[in-house]
Amino acid sequence: MGLAAALCWGGTDFLVGINARSVGVRRAVFFSQAIGFAIFTLLMLATSGPVFEASANVLGLALLAAGLTMGGSLALSQAFAIGKAAMVAPLVTSYGAVTTLLSWISGERLGALTLIGLALCLMGVMLTAVSLGRQPDRSPSSLPAIAFALLAAFCYGVGFWLQGQYTLPVLGPSASLWLGYAVGLTALLVLNADRRALVARPGWRQGGLLLVASLLNLGGFSAFAVGAGSGSLAIVTVLSTLSGGIAALLAALLLRERLSPLQWLGVLTVLAGALVLHLKQH
Repeated sequence: MGLAAALCWGGTDFLVGINARSVGVRRAVFFSQAIGFAIFTLLMLATSGPVFEASANVLGLALLAAGLTMGGSLALSQAFAIGKAAMVAPLVTSYGAVTTLLSWISGERLGALTLIGLALCLMGVMLTAVSLGRQPDRSPSSLPAIAFALLAAFCYGVGFWLQGQYTLPVLGPSASLWLGYAVGLTALLVLNADRRALVARPGWRQGGLLLVASLLNLGGFSAFAVGAGSGSLAIVTVLSTLSGGIAALLAALLLRERLSPLQWLGVLTVLAGALVLHLKQH
C-alpha cells in the first residue's frame, strides 16, 4: 500500500505543475477536494460508515488530523509560490521522518534492518529532490519559504501519525478520508475570498487533467489509509514519500526533463531502501 500510494502521488505530483499553470494552485486543490468529497459521500451513504458511531475523542482527533493535512497543503502551496522548488521539495519530504519519529516515541518497535531501509528511503528522497545545478538561495528572502516548507512537513507528519495511530483503526479508511475531504473543501471555501472564481468550470482539457490528478490523489490517500490501518505506519509513510522519485522519472520520460547525477543517485537509493524493507517483510 505504501508503494501504491507513492505511484499514485507520483502521478499526481507530475500533473500538479500542469494543472497549477492552467487553472491556479487553489482551484486545482479545490477540484481535487470536491471530487474526493463527492465520491466518499456516495460511498458513505451506500455503506453507512461508522463515522457517527465513534467517540467524541476519536472524532476530534480525526478532525484535527484532517485540519493538519489541509494546513500542510496550504503551507506547501505557499512555499512553492514564494520559494524555489529545489529548496522547498527536500524540506517537505521530511514529513516521513516526523511520522516515523512519532511512531517510535509512541512505542512502535523498529528493527535494525527496518531502520536501515527507512534511512535509505529518506536519503534517496532528499537526493532526488536536490539539483546540483540550482543551489538554494541563502538570502534572507528565502526564510519565509523555508518556514512554510517546514510547517507543511510538520503538519503532514503529525496528521498522518494521528490517522494511523488513533482514527484509522476506529473509523476505517472511508470515514477518515471522507472527513479529510470535508474539512479540506470547507476550509478552501471559507478562506478563499473570490469563491465564484474558485468554483468556475474549467475547460474540457483542463477538466480532464484535473479529474485524472484528483483520482490519482484519491488513490494515493486511499492506499495510504489502508496500509496505515493494517500495517506498520512508519514503513507505509516512508515508502509513500518515494512519490518524489516517481514524479522525477515521469518528468524525465514524458517531458524530457533531465535529471542530474545526484537525482539519479537518489532514485537508485530509494529503490535500494524499498528492497531492504521488502526483504524485512520476508
